Amino acid sequence: MERSDAPIYMGLMSGTSLDGVDGVVAQENLDSSAQGGRWRVICHVSTDLPAALRAELLSLNSPGLQELHRAASAAQALSHVYAEVAHQLLKQSGYEAQFVRAIGAHGQTVRHQPRWGYSIQLLNGALLAELTGIDVVCDFRSRDLAAGGQGAPLVPAFHQQQFGHPSESVAVLNLGGIANLTFLVPGQAVVGFDCGPANTLMDAWCQRHTGQLFDRDGGWASTGQVQVDLLSSLMAEPYVHAPAPKSTGLELFNLKWLDDHLAACSSTAISPTAQTSGVALGAASAWAADVQATLLEYTARCVELHIRQSSMTFDRLVVCGGGAYNASLMSRLAQLLPDLQLLATDNLGLPAQQVEAAAFAWLAQRCLARQPGNLVSATGARGARVLGAVYPGAASSGA
Repeated sequence: MERSDAPIYMGLMSGTSLDGVDGVVAQENLDSSAQGGRWRVICHVSTDLPAALRAELLSLNSPGLQELHRAASAAQALSHVYAEVAHQLLKQSGYEAQFVRAIGAHGQTVRHQPRWGYSIQLLNGALLAELTGIDVVCDFRSRDLAAGGQGAPLVPAFHQQQFGHPSESVAVLNLGGIANLTFLVPGQAVVGFDCGPANTLMDAWCQRHTGQLFDRDGGWASTGQVQVDLLSSLMAEPYVHAPAPKSTGLELFNLKWLDDHLAACSSTAISPTAQTSGVALGAASAWAADVQATLLEYTARCVELHIRQSSMTFDRLVVCGGGAYNASLMSRLAQLLPDLQLLATDNLGLPAQQVEAAAFAWLAQRCLARQPGNLVSATGARGARVLGAVYPGAASSGA
């Protein structure tokens, strides 16, 4: 395997859609002939979350009994999953733990309340450091929040150095559980914000009605018809029309929120319990596919709305996140934005599923170098801040 003198970092990421953990071994490209200071991924590992842990993390997004105990236990369980991914990365890359400078670990967001000054990402950084023997950098959002920011999104700073172009205007779209946009225009401050839901609602609806974790390629959505009244109701959500900086999560875009909109729309008023009726089964199944089609359309329309409402003209729309592999969603985005070149980040040397994990490897590097990791223009913080808390690993401590 080709080696470089640049330090090696790991990035570990589990997103709002709760579909699993992505991990990368990455390093800065020191080749002076390469564009900018772009990072390269040496290897990538992805693993599903255990079903019980996934259900518990989802449940912890809402108030419940024994929350403190359950959250601490879930953080420990997730740290073990993260550690297993880290060990797989070491094995796949051929590096020993002492050669990895640090792990940048996002943790699992269960509450995001910037208006109250907090955002909770479950992870036991000390345990992860103990299990891997590698320095762990985590809790990236707290310092930005302490400085009056949203604490999110944090990836626009990485998008800037990874996908920015000296003469072209680029919009970067991350289609994770939530959709977020980064606007990279030469000579202007970077703009970044969450523009609405992406996989979180589509995945949750798919699981409720098909038992599948996600709608592969948007195939199920493509069998349905967009319900205009439901789409209009969803588009009226105040968050969509709020100005940036802004960020959101499952606190807003969840199945209860969707059920409330369904109940208010006459043409989508088939009860979910109708599926248990033999007579109504076909109608209920068609209705569920229509809702899935509408959710896909909603995701695409929120992206289009924010791009059109910006005062910027873009040359291309670069897409990352799991939604980049949803063929139906990508096709709809291309139809709504025909004047933009639409391409997945795979075409730029960094596969769409690896971008966020690579971003947290980069954020770990920034933290250890005492360099800012946030962008004031994206989060609204009072200034640039060094992000993250460091838990030294056994390998670095000599233990």
